[in-house]
Amino acid sequence: MPAVMQWIKQRFAALSARAEAGAAAVEYGLLVALIAIAIIGAVFLLGQNVKKTFTCVANSVPTTTASTASPTC
Repeated sequence: MPAVMQWIKQRFAALSARAEAGAAAVEYGLLVALIAIAIIGAVFLLGQNVKKTFTCVANSVPTTTASTASPTC
């Protein structure tokens, strides 16, 4: 009988450890989702300013060696 009780205790320990691992996976999933939301929000908020800056820099780069562009950014 003690062997059966020992086996049952081991099974409960394994199941509870597995349940905690599942909870940790859910927590990591929530963290990843929050980070993704923060990145998407930053892109929407800063996207137009960054686009304007890149456009200005691209327009100020000379296309030939003879032309010189004046930076107006």
